[in-house]
Parts: sequence; structure tokens; C-alpha cells
Amino acid sequence: MHIHKSANPMTSIAAHPISGPTPQLLTSQTLQQLGLRFGIDYQIDGACAGLAPVAQGSVHDVSLPNSLHLTLSDLQVERTYWSASRRSVPWFICVVLEGHINATVGSQCFALTAGDGLCAHFNPQHSLTVCQPAQPRLRTVNLAVLATHPHGLPLPPAKPLLHHWRLPESLINALRDTIDQPPNACRQLLVWQGLALQLLGHGLPSGPQPPQKAHAEPQRPETRLTPRDRQCLEQLHQRIAEQPMLTYYLHDLARDAAMSPSSLRQKFRACYGYSVFDHLRQCRLAQAYRDLQRGYSVQQTAHACGYRHATNFATAFKRAFGIAPHEVHHRH
Repeated sequence: MHIHKSANPMTSIAAHPISGPTPQLLTSQTLQQLGLRFGIDYQIDGACAGLAPVAQGSVHDVSLPNSLHLTLSDLQVERTYWSASRRSVPWFICVVLEGHINATVGSQCFALTAGDGLCAHFNPQHSLTVCQPAQPRLRTVNLAVLATHPHGLPLPPAKPLLHHWRLPESLINALRDTIDQPPNACRQLLVWQGLALQLLGHGLPSGPQPPQKAHAEPQRPETRLTPRDRQCLEQLHQRIAEQPMLTYYLHDLARDAAMSPSSLRQKFRACYGYSVFDHLRQCRLAQAYRDLQRGYSVQQTAHACGYRHATNFATAFKRAFGIAPHEVHHRH
């Protein structure tokens, strides 16, 4: 059963016409073309020429029976970018196996790292916005449910919904083991069908959802950003991404952006979905990944990131990338 790729609304981390495990290159030009085709608005961090790389890696689709569609993504993200989906499906599930993303629907905002999942329902008025920060590796599994009746699934709510959940360790391991296998083998399709049903079983909300405490505070809808605000925030965002190992103080950053500290906190989160220092931490961990690849020791890398104890660094690193820092070091 073939399902049109527009079924999967999150082409920022999911379906687009890149198939098979062969590494491919995503540029701002190809993203904009995909956006026009599949109803997605893209924003790329900083000035980026049409042919400059935004991400590279592999993305392939697995069409399953009974109106289920999987997309498996393994990318190295060179530049932070965002997608806002204007099309919807009854239910959409995203699971992060390695790396981190930030997802927003309306006033709900969640920061997802390795082992986290989200279940979303959205509409053109309240789109699903996903931020993919620049990072060495981002592996995701995405499941689009095109029709609820084949599986007896509940109908989506009238209002947009963003439900955050944590995967059982056994399911995380099964996904990581299976994603490396050939996707079009007959047996693998059966395995993926079983895993897709498990994702639905664990990820669908069980009923009316009480207000949840997200990893990141809800975005404040009353915050208004002027073109000048966005330009200043973009410059600050890029500055931290390019020089994450410098020491930063909120008061100094606010002065450079011609804002008060409280205004900078509020506007940065409204613009990006996470705080200034969440961004700094993730950029430092991404730099740490590269330093470990270059042969730096775990202790050296931990100190460079501002961690006094290597154990605290290792915990944060594994949560961000799904792999221990010493494993990265030993590989290289």
C-alpha cells in the first residue's frame, strides 16, 4: 500500500523524497521546494545560500498496511532550522533516538532528547513547529496515522494537542536495533508494523490531558517580536552556536541585544522555544561531541564544557546523544 509522502507533516525531521540509506544533502533550496510541495514553512538559522548544506544523512519511508506510515531519519544537522506544518493527520508520533529537538503546538512546548516521544494533533491555525538545533547526529522515528478506524483508535480532540511521553527502555532498544536493518525486507516490514503499534500503544494520550509540565516552559502567546527583535536574537543565537565555550552572562547578552534581561529571556524563548542557556548547553555538548571525535579525553572535554565532574558531563551527554562520551572517544 503506497501512502503519499505528504501524509507525514514533519519533513524537518521526517518524510521527504530522500529514500534509501545512501547519505544525501539537504540545502535551504531543497527544503523550500519541499515546503511548497508538502505544505511546510521552513526557517533556517542565519543567512544561508540556496546550495549551502543545512543537513546531511539518510531519510527513508516505510509504508505499512492499515493507514500507517513510518519515516526513519538519521541526519547530521549543520545549521539550526525550523519547520511549521500546515497540514495535519489524525495522530502523529515522533520519537528521538539520538540528539534533541524542540516541538511547539500553540502554547505547549517540549524539549525532547534521546528516549523521548511526542504525540501530536494540530491544524493549519495551530501548526506543529519543530526546531532542529545544529548537532552531530539526530536519529528519529516518526509515525503518521492517516485513518483511525482500521485500528479502532480514538478520534483526535477538537483542539490541538501535544502530549509528551518517555519510551520504555525495551522499546528504545528495539527501535535502535531495527532501524539499522534493511527497511524493505519482508520480515523487517512485519517488525516495523509491530513496533508502530507499540508506539501507538505507549504514545497515544489515555484521555483528557491535564496541564503538563514541559521540559521547557510554555511559550507565552502575548509575546510580540519585531523585525529588529528577530534580527538581534538571530545574531545572538548564531554567536553562541559559533563560540559556545566562551563565558556568557545574561546581563551582558541583554545589553548587547539592547534589551532588559527579563525581556531577552522572554523573547528568546518565544522565538526559539527554549531558553538562552538551554541553547548554550546544547551547543557546548555538540562541541564536546566534535572534541571527542578529535581525540580529546572525556575529562578534558568535560572541563571545557564547564562541568567540574566528568560523571555529570557523561550523564548530560548521554541524555543528549543517546551514547556515552567514552564510546565516542574510543571510536575515534
